[in-house]
Amino acid sequence: MKKIELEIVALSHSITQTHSYAVVLGEVNGLRRLPIVIGGFEAQAIAVALEHMKPSRPLTHDLMKNFMNAFNIELQEVIINDLQEGIFYSNLVCYSEHDTVEIDSRTSDALALAVRFGCPIYTYEHILQNAGILMDDKHSGESQKMEAVGMEEHQKEGELDLASMSLEELQRLLHEVLEHEDYIKAIAIRDEINRRK
Repeated sequence: MKKIELEIVALSHSITQTHSYAVVLGEVNGLRRLPIVIGGFEAQAIAVALEHMKPSRPLTHDLMKNFMNAFNIELQEVIINDLQEGIFYSNLVCYSEHDTVEIDSRTSDALALAVRFGCPIYTYEHILQNAGILMDDKHSGESQKMEAVGMEEHQKEGELDLASMSLEELQRLLHEVLEHEDYIKAIAIRDEINRRK
């Protein structure tokens, strides 16, 4: 089967499920999008890697990458290879100097690792046909890369509060949320600070 390359184009609150997020994958050089509902922890793990943030201690996906690097195992690609009853299934294609192995993975974890390794993400035509969304031509010129990872709806909820705070208050709040490892809020605060500079 021919593989279709995807890239992460958006990360936001899930409209359909509370306390969940959606990562939207876009077809490279195409108009189709593949939205996948993921948990908050995985959304944070993806956001941290996309924003190149450095947590004080390694997150689980950072630990996994460090472990793989220590044993000279490289993540070559992620393949979203199945869709059953609304659940996506993925494989990690890993290689070392001696072997290439495919490992079953939750799609959210596979995406968090793909961002860390900088490896391509693929799927198959039948998955895009069944779960993909076709964007119209007026959106085709949009940037394929995310301009802001900061969870659009999450930002809108807190935007007024952040906008009313002084720069000093924002800096203090940023320090507090980083202490609590709430990287999603940290991104929104950092963006507000950057808007003011």
